[in-house]
Amino acid sequence: MRRLLFAFLGVALCFNAHAAGLADDTSDPLFLTARGRVLSRTLFDYFEHGLRVGQYIDYGIVDGLVVGGNFHYQRDFDGDENGFSSVDLNALYRIANSKDNHLTYDVLGGVKFGGTHRLRTPDYVDSVYYLGFRFGRQYEYFTVAAGVKSSWIFNDERGMAYIDFSPDVYLRLTKYWRIGVGANLRKATDKKYDEETVGGRIVRQYGRTQYVGHFDYSFESEKFVAGLKINILF
Repeated sequence: MRRLLFAFLGVALCFNAHAAGLADDTSDPLFLTARGRVLSRTLFDYFEHGLRVGQYIDYGIVDGLVVGGNFHYQRDFDGDENGFSSVDLNALYRIANSKDNHLTYDVLGGVKFGGTHRLRTPDYVDSVYYLGFRFGRQYEYFTVAAGVKSSWIFNDERGMAYIDFSPDVYLRLTKYWRIGVGANLRKATDKKYDEETVGGRIVRQYGRTQYVGHFDYSFESEKFVAGLKINILF
């Protein structure tokens, strides 16, 4: 699976056609909220015996610089893992765009404050500091991108670090319909948190609003997550 993803990414980056008119395509993996605009993403996820609701807000401060935050609340129908799972404050800066056939490069960073102690680590229980970048290329009918993010947890008992690599392929089928497939490959200093996840999404666009159905499957935990995301660009 990894070799196939890397090969597709390398071949796609060889094309020269540049995409235009992507200002409202908020599901594109290289989307950047423009100066003065606000992007709202509302998320509803269903997983085995549970439901998670999330809200993301991004704001374009100046051209190329976006700040944002998000939070999640989880309800466990078959246990006691209930409560706010995380609060995330972050920023993203665009170093270079894809004009003149160059790749797009973004630097990102932030801190994720841990939620209730009843939820599992590392994503929710402890505060997580992270830094990374994403890169890729936008074309007329598709986008190929990838992200690399390093995260750190500073805790005397549960301290650890992990790296995520996230390739993504996004296809614009028509003016209103798009699909995407991606993966996340995690390597942690605590091997029990190593993880390989694959997923897909289908997108329907209405003006500046997108309705996104998505699913993800983790091979290590054998867990399946499905949900709905609503993106609104103001």
